[in-house]
Amino acid sequence: MSQPPTVYQTAILPDWVDYNGHLRDAFYLLIFSYATDALMDRLGLDEAGRARTGHTLYTLECHLNYLDEVKLGEQVEVRTQLLAQDRKRLHVHHSLHRVGVEASLAESEQMLMNIDTGTSRSAPFDEQVMQQVLALAAAHRDLPQPACVGCVIGLPPVRAQA
Repeated sequence: MSQPPTVYQTAILPDWVDYNGHLRDAFYLLIFSYATDALMDRLGLDEAGRARTGHTLYTLECHLNYLDEVKLGEQVEVRTQLLAQDRKRLHVHHSLHRVGVEASLAESEQMLMNIDTGTSRSAPFDEQVMQQVLALAAAHRDLPQPACVGCVIGLPPVRAQA
């Protein structure tokens, strides 16, 4: 595998575009949220899997980097890479692209937690789901780490004038 697989595709809808003709900030995250849903489906946490296990995923943390403009009507896709996992969490990276184009328009690094819906507490992944997680981790093991992963936001400290 030379790049992460596409998990979600959509057209940019009129309601998602602002007064500058660009995709609104919030709708980048909406698109990435739909990509997380598609990832859940692939792991066995689709509607049937959630009913069977009583588990779902919650987002614990999300970093979003805007890299290029996205405009009304463009066809975009999200490619998703599993960066790391443990028995309860997934560290994922979503990248937004024009369909079939390598350059990324935006990227989102996320930490997801497996949750038991009966208790609203974290829980280890169900065995069947964990097998899918491990298979995905193996498939993504040799992919390069995306540039925006681990980035920190901030400004240099202001120094007092003498």
